[in-house]
Amino acid sequence: MRAKDRTVFLYGFAKKDAASIGDRDLADVRDVAASWMAADPRKIERALAEGLLMEVSDESKSKNKDG
Repeated sequence: MRAKDRTVFLYGFAKKDAASIGDRDLADVRDVAASWMAADPRKIERALAEGLLMEVSDESKSKNKDG
């Protein structure tokens, strides 16, 4: 899911472990993603500090800002 300043990537399963995701599992993944998209900055910072989330930078945006 993507918002103006936030994108959420969720790792669900490896393709070698399952052919596809079921409807219920898909609904659960969407709910989790929506929850993180709606999270306030304090919740995000706490989750990052606890290792629940991992921040991934967009190097292309960093390069565009610097040069």
